[in-house]
Amino acid sequence: MTQLLLFNVTNGLIIGAFYVLMALGLSLIINLSGVINFAHGGFLVIGGYLAYALTPALGFWGALLVAPLLTAVIGLVVERLLIRRLYGRDPLYSLLLTFGLAFMIEDGTRFIWGAQGLPVTVPDFLNQPLSASLFFITGYRLFMVAVVAVAVAALFLLLRYTRVGIRIRAGTLDLETVSTLGVNVGRLRSLNFAAGIFLAGLSGVLAGGQLGLDPTMGAGLLMPSFIAIIVGGVGSLPGTLVGGLLIGVAAGVTAVFFPSASDAVMYVLMAVVLLLRPRGLMGEEGLMT
Repeated sequence: MTQLLLFNVTNGLIIGAFYVLMALGLSLIINLSGVINFAHGGFLVIGGYLAYALTPALGFWGALLVAPLLTAVIGLVVERLLIRRLYGRDPLYSLLLTFGLAFMIEDGTRFIWGAQGLPVTVPDFLNQPLSASLFFITGYRLFMVAVVAVAVAALFLLLRYTRVGIRIRAGTLDLETVSTLGVNVGRLRSLNFAAGIFLAGLSGVLAGGQLGLDPTMGAGLLMPSFIAIIVGGVGSLPGTLVGGLLIGVAAGVTAVFFPSASDAVMYVLMAVVLLLRPRGLMGEEGLMT
């Protein structure tokens, strides 16, 4: 029982790491632009499939570096051509636009690479388990956790200590004042959107190595990512981090005792948090703390 519990907690942490990257990107975009990006899961898929396409030429390590950057560039183009036109309008418009865009990405991926799942090759030494008793903890799983930790730390450092990051944080509080001070709000929103999409692309590359690639894989990670934002608190990036890990571990532990409820537990957890603390665990409405 102990080993089974450890196995499921480990799986929960790994899935929670994907939720964290996805949710942080979503939270960045929502906090500054007010856009509910239902296409975020689609950009995860783009990142994973770009890595698959680039691996023969660049190898795993080159694809890991390049694919998220290319995904961010694609996201920037989408923001410039489509999303930007909806800023300041009813959020329903952006929701409908990105919802349709998600289906277009999914069908486009299916058209280019086929509907069947594709395996992603990772270096052999990363596939080795730590020991016979801890067979479920492989080098790749530890590598994923390390990459997520570095990406999250880099994001928080960027937001706290760089000029662009400080402007993004200020913009989440009062975008009009930031604009009055001479900041190019359009460029700021574009950079912020690209950063959020970069995290989605990175999550797609990592998820491809762990779960394999499938045109619908982004949809399965999207709703838990929204739940992570709600549980942690809308506007709070630290809260989003905690929320993502919390729902991942909760699902893993529940799978040990009530396997059929492992997906439903995150919704139950969200309901309990909203009942006890409507703003989420660490959230203050309108603030990025």
